[in-house]
Amino acid sequence: MSPESFLSIARSSFHAGLLEGTLTVDSDGIASNADRGNAQSRAYSAHIARALKQETVHERAAGQTLGGSFEKAVVGLLNETFPRFDMLRPGEWEVRNLGSARKANHIAQYEPYTHLGYLDQAVTDNPQLLAVLGNAYAIAPDVIVSRAPVPDDVINSDAVLVDSEVGNLSPIRLRRPGQSRILHAVISCKWTLRSDRAQNARSEALNLVRNRKGRTPHIVVVTGEPTPSRISSLALGTGDIDTVYHFALPELKEAVNELGTDESRELLSMMVEGQRLRDIADLPLDLSV
Repeated sequence: MSPESFLSIARSSFHAGLLEGTLTVDSDGIASNADRGNAQSRAYSAHIARALKQETVHERAAGQTLGGSFEKAVVGLLNETFPRFDMLRPGEWEVRNLGSARKANHIAQYEPYTHLGYLDQAVTDNPQLLAVLGNAYAIAPDVIVSRAPVPDDVINSDAVLVDSEVGNLSPIRLRRPGQSRILHAVISCKWTLRSDRAQNARSEALNLVRNRKGRTPHIVVVTGEPTPSRISSLALGTGDIDTVYHFALPELKEAVNELGTDESRELLSMMVEGQRLRDIADLPLDLSV
């Protein structure tokens, strides 16, 4: 029997952490990611909880508390796994959960969005601009992945690849102290999905696409939503979100195959086969692309 892989162990550890307070089951047998008023949601989420060996009973925490703990769990998984794949994408990486520090246009600290800082200052100096711009440039991400610019001595370690005459405008070269890091990915974490949460994720993704001055970062959503129809509100379609990642996709597929309707099974299969929905364990690999 072959040994269990590092990524498989990390996935199990991620789920074990969620079982300590995020993915809970109350005294009525309803899991914390279920919609109490939706029979399918209750059935799928309970099946997933059992598959992940949830044995404790807790009352559901407030939505904001669950959302925050889910974000921290996702950050923990990425900090554990993504750097280990540096053979695929070398670099000095940082994964951050902004948490209480989250505010609109925090990403103005990063390339290719530094110009949004100047825009914020212009709106502060002239509030009438806000009536014109609205929230079309407001971006307040949950989790960000960034990389540091690279010094020339690292770039030239094997051969003289760059000099002072060429390639001076690329943000990947470290040209001055305090130079901005490069935004590699923006990750929206949604423990559950309702129509407003799905719309917020799409709006933020479109703002990221429209307001960049350079390459678009990875734009993804990680969710614990158990209902395929609600997942499809984000996963179907292209042009804004790269991919949706489920916190326990194999377990969700098992739940839907056993308990769902033909329609829900077909919808889930379409999202997976259409490369719109993947498992959380795929995320650190996809960030290496």
